[in-house]
Amino acid sequence: MLRDQAERHPGAVAVAERDGPRLTLAELRERASGVARRLMALGVAHGDRVAMWGVNSAAWVTHAFGIWDAGAVIVPLSARFKGIEAAQLIEKTGAKVLIAGAGPADPRPAELLPPLPGPLHVLTSDDLAGEAVSAEAAEERALSVLPGDLCEIMSTSGTTGTPKGVMIDHSQVLRGYWDWSEIVTLDENDRYPVIAPFSHGFGLNAGLVACVLRRATMVPIPVFAPESLMSLISSERVTVLAGPPTLFHRVLDELDRGSWDVSSLRVAICGAAAVPASLITRLVERVGLERVINAYGLMEGTVVSMTRAGDPIEVVAATTGRPVPGIEVKIVDDDGKEVAPGERGEILQRGYGVMRGYWDDPAKTAEVVDAGGWLHTGDVGVLDEAGNLAIVDRKKELYIVNGFNVSPAEVESLLLREGSLAQAAVVGVPDPVSGEAGLAYVVPRPGRNPDPDALLAWARANMAGYKVPKTITVLDALPTNPNGKVDKLALRPR
Repeated sequence: MLRDQAERHPGAVAVAERDGPRLTLAELRERASGVARRLMALGVAHGDRVAMWGVNSAAWVTHAFGIWDAGAVIVPLSARFKGIEAAQLIEKTGAKVLIAGAGPADPRPAELLPPLPGPLHVLTSDDLAGEAVSAEAAEERALSVLPGDLCEIMSTSGTTGTPKGVMIDHSQVLRGYWDWSEIVTLDENDRYPVIAPFSHGFGLNAGLVACVLRRATMVPIPVFAPESLMSLISSERVTVLAGPPTLFHRVLDELDRGSWDVSSLRVAICGAAAVPASLITRLVERVGLERVINAYGLMEGTVVSMTRAGDPIEVVAATTGRPVPGIEVKIVDDDGKEVAPGERGEILQRGYGVMRGYWDDPAKTAEVVDAGGWLHTGDVGVLDEAGNLAIVDRKKELYIVNGFNVSPAEVESLLLREGSLAQAAVVGVPDPVSGEAGLAYVVPRPGRNPDPDALLAWARANMAGYKVPKTITVLDALPTNPNGKVDKLALRPR
């Protein structure tokens, strides 16, 4: 795809970093090949895993395509990860190389990582200029990559204590985000700031890949600052904006406070959250948007459903639209029987977008993808008579902080690494600022007397910010149900 685009449209600007480099498609292709040659010189073979750790930047884009050119599989690590979290995914996927940092502004020293069992080459993005492998050999490697080869292993918060690696192949990404882009109407005239991190499926696939696929100019946003959003829209003549409803509330708040030129904006894309109808009405009226799109997807299932052009405001507000081409959706009860339209049940999905499985975990894969190829999403939804899907609840314990899925089990297992705790239980609760927040209840080890403020400080130093509990409460014991399991429902009234 990159070669085809660079050959036909070499001068099209693919990446426009604010106050940084601008890369044409031809330059992106050339730099990616240089990255691939360096990786091949380090011994990276077809199918090997290469981890990327850093914030959104032009360098991130170059290195992602370089990893794919080398026939390798990208393992994105959240820039918010601390050392323990990064090491878990590197170790799980057996990554041979870690490309740390996304340019000089974001160094990620190897000292942050705890000791790993296997050898790991740690490079900063500045190291990757190597001539040890010929351009011909690199080109041969790139052209040997097939549609069914693995493209990425994405971290997802499971209900177990450690994150799982979702395997997605090249054909799934290209088909899924071509169709996504078609519905969004993304094209070569668009300027699209990618606010979602490249380490997340929304940022990587619906941002980085979609822009190159449709020749839109991406503006990588390393760290999102709401106060700079309006100047970004105005100065960069932004046409497409994607994010949670809070992002669009912010745009409207700023418009109420001052006069900003947002006339370039034409499309707004909200992801997997209920969107107030009043918000859509105000966006269309105040900003003059051509369309507002609501969508539902998940790491394990790529893109599932999207609203379409011409959908009335109430459909965009209350649902995530209809399944995208090539994807089937059904709603089932606890016995696995399909329910009637309008009835609640678990959302099941089948089609090309379903993951190839969890990396090195066939048992966990079999738990969520059944023999008929249906992915059991763990989300609770309703299909209306017209086939529009509304997400109404989650079966899993996961909660969402500022758009990031958080697994209580993962936060609990990280807290127990602190050393003074015997038990930890985390529950997600509604929060006016972040949507939801985690509250932690902990029981100390015998003879220990942990201080909640010190525990919170430890959590901030050792966890991505969105995983850090809002509060930590020390208890003598956790409530349990008749089976002896921690009773989280009994913790909620606290």
